[in-house]
Amino acid sequence: MAISILQTPASASLAQSPIIFSVTETNTALLQNDDFQYIGELYYWTGSLTNSGSTSDYTMQKFPNISLSGIFDLNRIINSTLTDLAQVNTSNVMYFAVDFYHQYYSGSSYVTGSHVKSQTYKALDGYGLFQEPIGQQIFNKTPYWPLMTDGPATQSCLVENYGSASVYTGNAGTTPLPDRIYYNSSLGTSAFYLLSATGSNSSSLQIDEYPIGPQESEFPFGTTGLDWFTVQAYSGSSAPIGQSIKFNVVCNQKYPNVRIKWKNRYGQFDWFNFNMVNRQSFNTERRTYQPQLGTWQSPTLQYNNYDSSVLNYISDSKQAISVNTDWVDDAYNEIFKQLLVSDEIYWIYDEAANDLRPITINTSSITFKTGVVDKVIQYSFDFNWGQAYKLII
Repeated sequence: MAISILQTPASASLAQSPIIFSVTETNTALLQNDDFQYIGELYYWTGSLTNSGSTSDYTMQKFPNISLSGIFDLNRIINSTLTDLAQVNTSNVMYFAVDFYHQYYSGSSYVTGSHVKSQTYKALDGYGLFQEPIGQQIFNKTPYWPLMTDGPATQSCLVENYGSASVYTGNAGTTPLPDRIYYNSSLGTSAFYLLSATGSNSSSLQIDEYPIGPQESEFPFGTTGLDWFTVQAYSGSSAPIGQSIKFNVVCNQKYPNVRIKWKNRYGQFDWFNFNMVNRQSFNTERRTYQPQLGTWQSPTLQYNNYDSSVLNYISDSKQAISVNTDWVDDAYNEIFKQLLVSDEIYWIYDEAANDLRPITINTSSITFKTGVVDKVIQYSFDFNWGQAYKLII
């Protein structure tokens, strides 16, 4: 009698979506015993691949379904452990494994079967999309993998821009693994060598960053004469991995640029310059009360000419900003959807000083356009500042 694992997660899963194990007992006669259950002892950890510890973190129980299997979804447990902001932890990865066995009641005690432990898997902060199969390998979710974005294939940037994007350097179930980002540009070619050890077993070294802003100190080209550049992951000098992404270097408009980055579905940042009209608003919030006036503790009742019969006991503000895109291609529609549902968004208030403001999306719906129907495409987005005007904690 033994447990058999029928379904496993992807080598690297996005933790907000299903992370499924399915198990069954090969000796079906055992399923007729009282209170038969499949048990899963879940281990999760960060650090090295073998740093799991000897005691499980969570015990799960499942009665057999009509197909006599037990289906375990780990995503709510694993996702609850990935609490770091992407701004703080660029390699927000959790290892996990499950030890499966069965138990049933016999006489006055439980009988347990032999144990079968899964291999070790990884979970990343992020989510899958409907129409993607359960357990789909992460490298099949985007043609740009191991670049952790859904594109689009052609984007734009300003000469004044800073910023970095992310590349997955760990083992996600496919080879080869990237060790550099190859740049091609109007000024020539160059390679950016990744700092994370390719194929590292440390959870903190699964994801690395590479510059996409021309002002970044490690950007491989000068800005004079830079009209465009492409980025593509490589393993060695002659083995490209995934598709490249092109950035056209454009001139700033007459309006102040609002550069925004947001956490995408891979738990990393996408960027966009909203360099058309933007408007900022400042709204105050007040609540008042009526104090007791006069000198009621004195021999006689008097009041002062500066006494007020209405006072504020709460006085704070809400700040907001509305931004507009320039003309964009409909290929941006996918990452704008991810902006609308992102739980971590920043306005890069001063790029040179790396001064940013947390913001939240206030736009709840948008009509996405296509080039075939609409010819020219512009979008507007509304954001609320994540910090009030007053420093009150």
